Order: sequence, then structure tokens, then C-alpha cells
Amino acid sequence: MALRPVNVNMKALDDAAIGGFWAEALGWELASEAPGVTNVEPGGGFVWPGAAAVCVDVVSVPEAKTATKNRTHIDLATTSEAHRAELVARLRALGAKPVDIGQGDVPWTVLADPEGNEFCVLEPREIYRDTGPVAAIVVDCVDPRAMARFWGDATDWTVHEVTDERAVLRSAQQGVGPYLEFLREPGAGGKTVPDRVHIDLMPYAGEDQAAEVARLRGLGAVDLDLGQGDVPWKCLEDPEGHEFCVLRPRGTA
Repeated sequence: MALRPVNVNMKALDDAAIGGFWAEALGWELASEAPGVTNVEPGGGFVWPGAAAVCVDVVSVPEAKTATKNRTHIDLATTSEAHRAELVARLRALGAKPVDIGQGDVPWTVLADPEGNEFCVLEPREIYRDTGPVAAIVVDCVDPRAMARFWGDATDWTVHEVTDERAVLRSAQQGVGPYLEFLREPGAGGKTVPDRVHIDLMPYAGEDQAAEVARLRGLGAVDLDLGQGDVPWKCLEDPEGHEFCVLRPRGTA
């Protein structure tokens, strides 16, 4: 039994506009599975879900983002300082704005998309040379060690690093796709608003969604009611309250 991260799920007032922004930012393509949902996926024959990329799903909601910083964000990879400068300039032309989240003097650039979702454009780093445009999905947390235990057991991704300050996971397929990073942020506990950005997990073909959800509860996940009603996915929270969804396996009605 195993689950894999397949989407970064973002809420937006205008899913088409924000989906378009992220498609331009990543150099990916747009699709739409239903009204109010815009999918952003790699082109070039990529078949979702796949280990080479965790895609972006933008879902329309009536509520605007609050001033509260998202606990989950995307880090974008760059290959050179010139590439970083060009990417930052291009993203600002698309509507991104610089934001101060207390980062201080750092070599990366912190921006927010046109609806205020924070993200980082990283300086060139050797570790991210083969990730594609998304270097990492980054989650603020209180206890990286606890997150490594839960997410390492919840998914089939390999835990690469665990310290008091961070935990790093990546697909078990060597050298493929982005990293999942949990960074210690003491203020990340005590959630005050629903998560604007979360991760979607999916069982592999032939696996049972209900059995996976039961397994996650045994690991410390709890059910989450956001008023979603009767939907084909299951909403949960990890032991620190980070929201996530378990989708049905591909091909399941």
C-alpha cells in the first residue's frame, strides 16, 4: 500500500487567471477537468500522474486569500543568476509582486502570485538541477522529525534528510521530480485559517482509497470537514493540521 503526491492544490477567486499565471511561470500547459478547476501540467507527452512532476491544480473558491502567510508554497529552480533575474522580471510582468515574510537578506527572491500566494525563486543550486521548474514543495512545520515520520510512512517517497530544522523527501525514483521539504517554523502551529495551498495524494492503480485513508488515520491523520459534501476525494489533516486530500486511483469511477 502506498500513496504518491500528485498535485499542489491552490485555491483562487479566478482559477483560470491564476492557472494561467502558473502555466507561464512553469512553462507548462493548461487543462480543465471541470468548471472551476484549472490544471497546470507539463507538456511533452507527460501523463498525469507521474513521478517526473507534481502538477498544480487551481480550484475556484469565493473567499479571497487573507493576509496570513500560506504554510505551503512552491520553490522555483533556476540554472544561473541570469536565469533567476530573467524569471523574476518575467513573473513580475505577469503580475507577481515582491513580498516580505521576514526573510531578511537571502539569495533567493520571495514573490506572491496575483492573488497573494507566496513562492520563492531560488538562486542556482546543484541539488535542484534535475527537478524541473519546481525545485521543491515547501511546508512550514513545528517538528520536521515528526513530519518526516508521518509523510515518510504516508507516501512512497524516500526520506533523504532529517534534522531538527528540516526534513526532505523525494520520489523513490532516483533523480526525478521535485523535493518535498518540511522546514521548522515555530509559528506554523496553531492554524488560524484553512490552508490555501495543500498537497493531493493518490493511491496507485489497483489500490483501495478507503484502505489508504484508514491507514493514514492509523498514522495520526484526522478527518477534515470543510463543507465539501459528497465528493470523490477524502479530506484529512496530518498531525500538525496541514490539510491534504486523498484522491481516487486513476481510472476509478
